Amino acid sequence: MYRLAASTLRHSLRRLPFSTSSAASTRPLAGAARFLATSSERRLPASTSSRLLGAAAACGICSGAAVTERPASAWRGLATMADGNSRFGHVLTSLPKPGGGEYGKYYSLPALNDPRIERLPYSIRYLLESAIRNCDGFQITEKDVENIIDWENTAPKLVEIPFKPARVLLQDFTGVPAIIPVDLVIDHSVQADVVRSENALQANMQREFDRNKERFAFLRWGSMAFNNMLIVPPGSGIVHQVNLEYLGRVVFNTDGILYPDSVLGTDSHTTMIDGMGVAGWGVGGIEAEATMLGQPMSMVLPSVVGFKLSGKLCDGVTATDLVLTVTQILRKHGVVGKFVEFYGEGMSELAVANRATIANMSPEYGATMGFFPVDHVTLEYLKLTGRTDEKVEMVEAYLRANNMFVDCNETQTERVYSSYLELDLADVEPCVSGPKRPHDRVALKDMKADWHACLSNKVGFKGFGVPKEQQDKVVKFSFHGKPAEIRHGSVVIAAITSCTNTSNPSVMLGAGLVAKKACELGLEVNPWIKTSLAPGSGAVTKYLQKSGLQKYLDNLGFNLIGYGCTTCIDIIAAAVLSGNRNFEGRIHALVRANYLASPPLVVAYALAGTEPIGKGRDGNDVYFKDIWPSNEEIAEVEQSSVLPDMFRSTYEAITQGNPMWNQLSVPKAKRFPWDPNSTYIHDPPFFKDITPTPLGPRSVENAYCLLKFGDSITTDHISPAGSIPRDSLAGKYLLERGVQPKDFNSYGSRRGNDEVMARGTFANIRIVNRLLNGEVGPKTVHIPTGEKLFVFDAAMRYKADGYDTIVLAGEEYGSGSSRDWAAKGPMLLGVKAVIAKSFERIHRSNLVGMGVIPLCFKPDEDADSLGLTGHERFTIRLPSNVNEIQPGQDVEVVTDSGKSFTCKLRIDTLVELAYFDHGGILHYVLRNLVKQQQQ
Repeated sequence: MYRLAASTLRHSLRRLPFSTSSAASTRPLAGAARFLATSSERRLPASTSSRLLGAAAACGICSGAAVTERPASAWRGLATMADGNSRFGHVLTSLPKPGGGEYGKYYSLPALNDPRIERLPYSIRYLLESAIRNCDGFQITEKDVENIIDWENTAPKLVEIPFKPARVLLQDFTGVPAIIPVDLVIDHSVQADVVRSENALQANMQREFDRNKERFAFLRWGSMAFNNMLIVPPGSGIVHQVNLEYLGRVVFNTDGILYPDSVLGTDSHTTMIDGMGVAGWGVGGIEAEATMLGQPMSMVLPSVVGFKLSGKLCDGVTATDLVLTVTQILRKHGVVGKFVEFYGEGMSELAVANRATIANMSPEYGATMGFFPVDHVTLEYLKLTGRTDEKVEMVEAYLRANNMFVDCNETQTERVYSSYLELDLADVEPCVSGPKRPHDRVALKDMKADWHACLSNKVGFKGFGVPKEQQDKVVKFSFHGKPAEIRHGSVVIAAITSCTNTSNPSVMLGAGLVAKKACELGLEVNPWIKTSLAPGSGAVTKYLQKSGLQKYLDNLGFNLIGYGCTTCIDIIAAAVLSGNRNFEGRIHALVRANYLASPPLVVAYALAGTEPIGKGRDGNDVYFKDIWPSNEEIAEVEQSSVLPDMFRSTYEAITQGNPMWNQLSVPKAKRFPWDPNSTYIHDPPFFKDITPTPLGPRSVENAYCLLKFGDSITTDHISPAGSIPRDSLAGKYLLERGVQPKDFNSYGSRRGNDEVMARGTFANIRIVNRLLNGEVGPKTVHIPTGEKLFVFDAAMRYKADGYDTIVLAGEEYGSGSSRDWAAKGPMLLGVKAVIAKSFERIHRSNLVGMGVIPLCFKPDEDADSLGLTGHERFTIRLPSNVNEIQPGQDVEVVTDSGKSFTCKLRIDTLVELAYFDHGGILHYVLRNLVKQQQQ
């Protein structure tokens, strides 16, 4: 496919509206951005346009689409060498069917006859198979294959390898278009405007379409204008659950070549699919765009932590309790940048839905993957979710033949891991996490004491700094004419929301059983609590209705409000949610305490949150144990209510769309008629003044510090997210263009407009900038004048005066789930480098992809220990010749105050170094396309 795509792109690029006749020319590639943004000249065929749209995506102009199952012939794309042209053709082997004939051919790992392969973790075998199948001697070489086979010796040396996944997974907030082969799901546009109403689903969908009409029309136009592009419309489900229940192939059969499913996704929680034995993890939209355009994913061959599971969960313990426990163990162990592979007899006790819950939280414990190899439990899940018997038989036959299947009935060959952990599932106890981060686990029995400690503790991840005399404060108010009161810790939002838990029938049915028991005892939820139910797919609604439990959830206010990701971008009080985005300011800017809990606990906390939970209609106290279902009760309902036909009918209906989607009026032209006055789609600046040849590495001279941070600044602090406030700079920008506040929509929906997004960068109202001496809010100090300005205004003043800027930060800079704009935004603000104690994996890579230098302080050093106030001028000198720079080398930073210190350059691979040489990955890809055209 890469050769095919390159051929098509070379043909298309001959029509580029700029000169490519001389590689030495210094004339800017005028018109490149416009050419890429409009996809094609009128003469280009739609199939060509769809491929070229990839580069435009990097500009953030295209927000979402979804590709569902296609004929095998359409899936040649990223699974290159599916025609059998690998340098390892000698191990291409036929896979026979039991009744005669063959399933197809596959690249056989056993045929390599290398005893080292038997000792490899299963997750590393997926990397090996891809390397063998795609080995062309150029992008992937025989040396790369040898490095993976010799993983025991090469992984400790941080050897760089290329990886080509089978597909790319996108969702609509990423700003990436549909380029074959990808799966995309429009899942992040719904908002919980209407709750506690039978009409909530329809009303929220109507508002979603009213807000996003222009964007949705563009996407629907694309589905008709481009070949092999099919949209999964809004209201169908959340990307991770759709991926798990429908899109995940486990094994591909493309033109008779069998190979394992693997996926790079533009959401950090793409890892949910690892629970089903599909190797996948999150990357930034920037990396995904390069992958779709034929670039292999460059990565350091990872260490693998073996996590042995034994025993079984006790009664009353949920998958959420398990994942919070696993997260705490893994964070303590340290797994950033590593694979975690689960094994042991305890695996057979965990349904795929439970495994997927653990895998989903990989970003929270820091691992690249939390991988569960395929076994009989996986095969049963494939059948449950509507995959055909023939498909399941092929999956099992291939994985067994290629030594990628775990058979618990057979003696397992001992595999080697980089380090080992173990957990007895019987030791897991009910818990939640919070109040500000998903990895701060609190045992349920300790919750009361922990909350009071958090009130008293100084402001931080486990503290609010409330004086003792104010902790009993009560606020009285009137709600719909009736008196009410709240105090510190009162729950005001209770959301059973998508992402982490709603793909799990056991906890969803458990929530329904809690609601049933509560209703039968006469309990009610206070009317001012915002309750909502937003599952990840229509299958959840089907089994909640069949079980008869939905009506009880409705009675407590947990009416269905939509399918998709809601509360993590919704409107001191508390929120309890079943999604893992409980970062401060993410659920709602004014809700400061946010706890991650299982769906049954969300219902319980909505009812009261204290013991006793309330009084029944008989006047007696009702306790937690009175409404909590047993594992046996849940299993009985699950067995009778969760059926394969529910999944088949749900996903058969996806391609049919819905009336609102189907009735959108869209242009019929092959070229989209862009509106220059649009506040959704704006001509992007990323290719402005690009030159035919790279400018080379750039030193940073006398830069000012734009922001100085402490630890755990997340991408949710950096990237624009949530609703657009009227008094924000983005809101004022829209008002100046005649957009009324009711039509502001969210940052995510306007991510195709860089003017809006730049103004929303570092605009989180809970961000703490130490240049402001601890003051909370989206402002900074303009160092030359001492003025306090909004971050955007200060950045623009620095740029206008010709000054570069840097950011100082602590540990875990860039954790969180808001990806590409967390790097694009700072770049647009003029940030040239970030100096931090440590980086989250994807964000560090995205910074490099946007030409921003990531530097790490030396161990035991940080801005404070070095006496850096942030008022200095910073110079970072790099060699002007890229060949003189090595990944991970030491770099000296000099300040105008006379202080100097050494940092580690966190450009980790030679490929990343090439991106940096070009000024970023977008420029690298575009210049390569031009080079191909010239050849």
